[in-house]
Amino acid sequence: MPRQVDHDSRRRQIAQAVFELISEQGMEGATLRDAAARAGVSMGAVQRCFSTKEEMVAFVMDYMNRRITERVQARISGSAEPESAMTMLEETLVGIVPLDEPSLAETKVWLAFTAQAAVNPKLAAVQREHYAGLAELLTLLIRVAQDAGHARPGLDPAQEADSLITFTDGLNVQILVGRHTPESALTTLNRRITALRTN
Repeated sequence: MPRQVDHDSRRRQIAQAVFELISEQGMEGATLRDAAARAGVSMGAVQRCFSTKEEMVAFVMDYMNRRITERVQARISGSAEPESAMTMLEETLVGIVPLDEPSLAETKVWLAFTAQAAVNPKLAAVQREHYAGLAELLTLLIRVAQDAGHARPGLDPAQEADSLITFTDGLNVQILVGRHTPESALTTLNRRITALRTN
């Protein structure tokens, strides 16, 4: 059992190193050799954890998704109405927009994944799975908010969820290229969320 725990810990250690490399240098910076050097482990250790770069990148995608989920959950727990579906929806959307250094790094890595996924069907499938999970969550939250009278009854939850994902993706790109600041992006996102609420 301890050997399995060590293996999982080592994979997370390497994933963090790869995450940092991609956020700083793009996907081309995430070689197995550079990952080993950044993580402070041998090439053999990296190869024992990940047989290919593709496998390593897919693991980092899952690792980053867990990071974002944990941050969103912390935001929800610290909010005034943690049990409200609208609060959960709002904090989830705010949590995937780069408003500080950690979330900015995550957005850079996510977009690097997206560029790679455009030419790699296996990574595209992993990314679609992440999007599907997010769409399912947002759909559920909108539906629950409608049932509680906090979201407009005429909304189609599934269509609205897809629209919100597309909206936040576009907002993230515009923050990275400097068309939006984190502050103006948050204002824009808040207007979009307000449009979902009942009057």
